[in-house]
Amino acid sequence: MSKAKKFVVSHAPFWHNGDSIKIRSYHTMIAAIPALLFGISVYGVPAARVIALSIASAMLWERGMNYMLGQDTTIDNLSSAVIGMLFGMLLPATAPWWIVVVGTFLAVIVGREIFGGIGGNPFNPVLAAVAIIMLSWPDMYDYYGALVNYNPGFSMIYPLEIIKFQGFEAVSDISIIDMLLGKQAGGIGATCGIGLILGGVYLIYNKVIRWEISISFIVGLMITAHLFYVSDPTKYACPGFHLLAGYSLIGAFFLATDDASSPVNFIPMLIYGAGAGFLTVLIRNIGAYVDGVVFAILLMNLANPLIDRLRTKPLGKVIENA
Repeated sequence: MSKAKKFVVSHAPFWHNGDSIKIRSYHTMIAAIPALLFGISVYGVPAARVIALSIASAMLWERGMNYMLGQDTTIDNLSSAVIGMLFGMLLPATAPWWIVVVGTFLAVIVGREIFGGIGGNPFNPVLAAVAIIMLSWPDMYDYYGALVNYNPGFSMIYPLEIIKFQGFEAVSDISIIDMLLGKQAGGIGATCGIGLILGGVYLIYNKVIRWEISISFIVGLMITAHLFYVSDPTKYACPGFHLLAGYSLIGAFFLATDDASSPVNFIPMLIYGAGAGFLTVLIRNIGAYVDGVVFAILLMNLANPLIDRLRTKPLGKVIENA
């Protein structure tokens, strides 16, 4: 009688660490809470309305896509909720409802679903939507003008716009500490530097994002800003200013680190992050756009497949015809 036993092997992966899209979405939303609460406390009910509509419409767009394609509902993984939340955080509190709905459609459907859904998008969906809106309706991101028109008593300025057209001396009296505490006009969840840093540390600690991209982004941005600053201190801002203004910190921790559109290998991650930081300052200082974070990260998303092929050679010796 044969003693042979049947050995059944399942397909890969053979090991799972217990992580899931839903858990990663929960962590991302928790990390965004400090910056988001600060924005709502400053801008009030309009900001809360924009965030709520952005999250709800993003989830509805995904549900509609599921229904149209006859798929099971996937909104319970909260990935679209994260997209909606991040998109809302980049908007001014005065954004009209239709721009929120159109923007979430561009992010969820155009930026992700048409590429096959989660993991298939070559670009960060949120940034793809923001870029399209910036090109189509540029006035939507005139933070200072929009906020002053809504509330004539609003006193905080959008420093990147002033430095772009008047030079650094026009805003040299702005304290770095004030910017760290969010005393500047901008996106609902993109102005509170300390809140975004706390969120980034939380994401790195819980291994939701890799530190290599965020840190190299910040280092690349600050080195490039320093080189511009020493060349002409009256025209170009100091590195600390660039780090805390605009979308820099939310870009470093929440946008450049998108899993599908960023590298997975160590050296490529450093190149990717540093390149995004370099392009951010380059676009801000000599480009046509006030804040270069959106287009800088999208350009690095485009280069990501090539960058991720750069890796050290494996150890050992290749034997021909082995």
